Amino acid sequence: MPEHRPGAAAAGRVTAPARRPVLAALAPVRPHLIGLAVLMAVRISVGVAVPALLAAAVGAVLDGTDVRGPAALLAAALVVGGLCEAAAGPLASSANATGTHRLRMLTVRHLLALGPRSPHAVGEVVTQVVQSAPMAAGLPARAAESAISLLGSTAALAALWWTNWQAGLTFTLAMPLTVLVARRFMSEAGRAQENYLTAQSRIADGLVAALAGVRTIRAAGTLATETGRVLEPLPELSAAGRAMWRTQRDVVWRLGLLLPLTDVLVLAVAGLAVARDDLGPAGLLAVSGYLALASGIVDQIDALLGIAQARAGARRLSEMFRHEPPVGGTGSAMPVDGAARLRGITVRHAGETVLDRLDLDLPAGAAVALVGRTGAGKSVLAGLLGRLTDPDEGEVAIGGVPVRDLPLDRLRGLVVHAFERPELYGRTVHEAIAFGRPGVSREDVVRAARAAQADRFVRRLPAGYDTPLDETPMSGGERQRLGLARALLRPALVHVLDDATSGLDTATEAEVSRSVTDLLAGRTRLVVAHRAATAARCDLVAWLDGGRIRAFGPHDLLWADPDYRAVFGPAGATGSLAGPDPSKKETKEEERCRVEHR
Repeated sequence: MPEHRPGAAAAGRVTAPARRPVLAALAPVRPHLIGLAVLMAVRISVGVAVPALLAAAVGAVLDGTDVRGPAALLAAALVVGGLCEAAAGPLASSANATGTHRLRMLTVRHLLALGPRSPHAVGEVVTQVVQSAPMAAGLPARAAESAISLLGSTAALAALWWTNWQAGLTFTLAMPLTVLVARRFMSEAGRAQENYLTAQSRIADGLVAALAGVRTIRAAGTLATETGRVLEPLPELSAAGRAMWRTQRDVVWRLGLLLPLTDVLVLAVAGLAVARDDLGPAGLLAVSGYLALASGIVDQIDALLGIAQARAGARRLSEMFRHEPPVGGTGSAMPVDGAARLRGITVRHAGETVLDRLDLDLPAGAAVALVGRTGAGKSVLAGLLGRLTDPDEGEVAIGGVPVRDLPLDRLRGLVVHAFERPELYGRTVHEAIAFGRPGVSREDVVRAARAAQADRFVRRLPAGYDTPLDETPMSGGERQRLGLARALLRPALVHVLDDATSGLDTATEAEVSRSVTDLLAGRTRLVVAHRAATAARCDLVAWLDGGRIRAFGPHDLLWADPDYRAVFGPAGATGSLAGPDPSKKETKEEERCRVEHR
């Protein structure tokens, strides 16, 4: 199986970038944010100055003095404000686009680094990259805009107090209720947005799974059933969407009622000041302008909704970044050979112990079959050598060097994996086999393909090894052979074949096994085996049962145990040609080598 689950140790560590994933996207966005902040600061400053300039111009008209100076200043302020507004829009869009690109790159890179350790389903991953990343990327620009708008509103409120303290006091007393409504809106909108994204992820994951098994669904005639299963979270999606609209509707009418009432009260107080000659007509005009600017402190429904959505996306990304990818060691020691040593290995998953204080030694250059019932943890154990899985307890070493001490790029060259269902990458068949080794020669590619018994069917393709991969229909067994050829091409010390020949017929598997044995002579091989014949062709067999190695020895000696034969199904339980000849007497040497059951 190609999937390996991580232990709790790997998932529990949290780094600073993981806690704040949006901060990682700020570096390339910072110039945009600085420019945006400057433009908005100028625009807000001009906006705060406009009421005073307007009042000065009106006062000049009423007083019969020269109005050209105040009018010119007012016109200049309006022009500067308009230019800043025009430039801020594209700059904010550019910041969002740059942040989205950066966050998507970081998200994809992190998910690929996690590899099989990722606890997220495919649909959730797609939602994270497609939707959560751009939502979270908008948070810096939205936060900057809101922060500067808040400063501008605060400055306008101070100017309102300066112009007429009674009007400023009235506005200040009316503010707490309005702020409370806005804050509650932020909280409810954020929860609704998270529920919406969660439901979307579940639908996407169900759809991905259904598309992967579409032939089975059509053959079984269960289209309606599977459609219902995929769309099962649809009511939750609808409820979350309705909740967002309901929250927005409620806050709109509440603020739509509170803000006009506040404006009426403030203007009424200012009007009374005019009636008492405490405030002139020009001052009343300034109060009206400052009131409009100060009201912007809460009159930002769209901005608040955008921030709530961005925060929801950032929280979901933070949960993904919380899971730390493996970190390579910094040691310089190189393994002396391909001997693998596992000591005290314990791996837990979902509260269950998969491997329990397991010990295992793989001799250098030997082919060791790993057998066990379905779900015994064979793929988990096989993934330990190349750190596709890290144990919660215990140590894995190759050639006397702990794998945790090896840099990851060096470890990837020492341990190579081939899987049951390999994914093929590249533009052509040649590139699919040479994946990870772009400079390899065609001769080496062909040699590996021949060892994997893939050369014959590749040469029958329209352009042979240069046939485009997306134009090459292949059976499961043919894909397995190309994946095996890719693994054989790498000159590693240890080759892990995780059920890599299960899709082949018995005769082809026997040919592949002979070729692999010749090509990998002298290299350590761990072969996850489900067939007795595969185990019989290996030098030794490690029998995994109950989270530990129950027995370790040659296949023909283990075959005497009916429990071992039962691992291979009914055929094994009743005897098989893969077992030893029961009429053959055991020699003294074999008797001394009899495996000890643990």
